Amino acid sequence: MPKKKAFALRLNEDMLKAIEKWASDEFRSTNGQIEYILMKSLKAAKREPKKGKEA
Repeated sequence: MPKKKAFALRLNEDMLKAIEKWASDEFRSTNGQIEYILMKSLKAAKREPKKGKEA
């Protein structure tokens, strides 16, 4: 499993609340939901990370 790197992410309060609600609706953590959204966007743009490679 690739190593995870922590970093600060600033979101406006309304956006964070919307993501938290969405995460709750799909039984994910807020962090898991943000990762899901980002990976979905990366795949749509054909830029997903290569399997087995750590960034």
